[in-house]
Amino acid sequence: MSQPSDYTVGWICALETEYVAALAFLDEEHDGPATVSPNDNNAYTLGKIGGHNVVIAVLPDGEYGISSATSVARDMMHTFGNIRVGLMVGIGGGAPSKRHDIRLGDIVVSAPRDGKGGVFQYDFGKTIQGQSFRPTGFLNQPPALLRAAVTAIRGQHKLKGHKLETHINDILQQNKRLQTTHSRPDPSDDRLYQSKVMHSKGCDNCSAACDTDPSKIVSRLKRTEDEDNPAIHYGLIASGNQLMKDALVRDKLAAEEDILCFEMEAAGLTNHFPCLVIRGICDYSDSHKNKEWQGYASMTAAAYARDLLRRIAPGRIETEKKIIEILSGVQQSVDEVVQVQYEQANKAILDWLTQIEYGPQHSDFLHRREPGTGQWFLGCDEYQTWLSSNKCTLFCPGIPGSGKTILTAIVVNDLITRFRNDPTIGIAYIYFNFRQRDDQTIENLMASLLKQLSRNQSFPESVKDLYNRHEKDQTRPSADEISQALQCVATTYSKVFIVIDALDECQSFNNCGLKLLSYIFNLQTNTTTNFLATSRLIPDIEGQFKTHLKREILATNEDVHTYLDGHMSDLPRCILNRPDIQEKIKTEIASAVDGMFCLRSSISIRSKTRHPRSKSSPH
Repeated sequence: MSQPSDYTVGWICALETEYVAALAFLDEEHDGPATVSPNDNNAYTLGKIGGHNVVIAVLPDGEYGISSATSVARDMMHTFGNIRVGLMVGIGGGAPSKRHDIRLGDIVVSAPRDGKGGVFQYDFGKTIQGQSFRPTGFLNQPPALLRAAVTAIRGQHKLKGHKLETHINDILQQNKRLQTTHSRPDPSDDRLYQSKVMHSKGCDNCSAACDTDPSKIVSRLKRTEDEDNPAIHYGLIASGNQLMKDALVRDKLAAEEDILCFEMEAAGLTNHFPCLVIRGICDYSDSHKNKEWQGYASMTAAAYARDLLRRIAPGRIETEKKIIEILSGVQQSVDEVVQVQYEQANKAILDWLTQIEYGPQHSDFLHRREPGTGQWFLGCDEYQTWLSSNKCTLFCPGIPGSGKTILTAIVVNDLITRFRNDPTIGIAYIYFNFRQRDDQTIENLMASLLKQLSRNQSFPESVKDLYNRHEKDQTRPSADEISQALQCVATTYSKVFIVIDALDECQSFNNCGLKLLSYIFNLQTNTTTNFLATSRLIPDIEGQFKTHLKREILATNEDVHTYLDGHMSDLPRCILNRPDIQEKIKTEIASAVDGMFCLRSSISIRSKTRHPRSKSSPH
């Protein structure tokens, strides 16, 4: 039995007649493989051509098309992992034109043209109104070793011609049984009908059904003795899942893409089994298609394949990378490209939701924080309870200047640091600013929360659906629609933390603050969401948090001293040399700040003002 690792050339046929021709051109035939992969459903013939060990497989009886070819190639690679080059050899329908005098029995070899790899999948793409069909699939070109061999053999044929007809006749003499099925038909049977002439239904004999009226047949000169016959053509081969039997479509595609041949398997191979495609022309891809020339066309394709292999030194193929290794690297590259495209598409959807980003503001506020301040809040019972509970709300009121915004930044940073490595925790935050109230509509605010929670997950279908519903008509989603999508995204997390700073900043603008609270409280009802909000002491806002945890934000003496310690270096040099004066300054400033906050707090409690400030003051 033969060892699969000894075989370096994979040869795939689609039909039995192609398979028979391939076997006929083996220099020697080997025993079957010693082992076959459990995942391999193919049957093989092994042999040698020109010093190369070749494995030949054929598609299952009755199966055609791209997917079947793909399955055969993949199964072959499971067993014959040492294959370095591939060949797809068989028959195809020609696409004759004024540029290409293609006739029955000729050979078409796939060759890269105009950025295409040699095989063009003509039925994979999209049709856009007012535009022609646009292909969207891209197929690999043949391996460089085979392309180099094609260039060499093409040059030799131009100089000296080929002897394929002689080789075919030798094979037929050695195999008398093939003479009936694989010999060349009478040249008079090679008729190219005008594109508009349809084959009469119900009659297999084209001569009888379509007659030989000269007006119906394209006039072509007989090839001279100086011309190769069969001729060999190099260029694009069109591959698809449908059999091409329409001369008008054939001519249109051939003119647009400079296609030479139509077939049904190669597109399933080139990206999974890098190979050279060799097709013998058995018909003209029109309604007159029949099987009369299939045997001979199979022989011409197989004869070319053997001639090509004989011109490649056996040791040269051994230096090529294994196809299975190439595909592994290609797949990794494809995966990387797909991932980049996926991320770009998702970013476009998120930017469509809203352009508002609170990250830069958060970084700026955190930068202003004096290191060490705010620890009193992170360690307080209310904050620790809020962290460890589910569906918990913590309200943090404070008078102007008490440091609410900086403390919000400290909380957000604590959450990000604490749950950095836990993808099941979602974090979203908003910093209100009175000056930005025109941008901070309820729709934008809800969209910002949705955007922040969506970017850290496998991209949510609910967000894609929202985008698809509106982007086409250039409409915008309502707050209710965004809320529904937000709830769907929030359920993908085990817990969500939402932090809102300065609710009072948007309160006067169309009751935006109260609307936002309503949506967030509804989100808490349906998901595991914890909510923390800061605000000035505004009765309408305070009333929303009567039953929730509360911790007032105050400027503590500890934070004041920490801040002053951090800024003592800004004082004149004469004071920097007097620690006693520095200590006295810190004590007096801390006392003044404490008194100021006591006074502001007292005034705030008495007034309970319902009017927000006319301009934003620092928190």
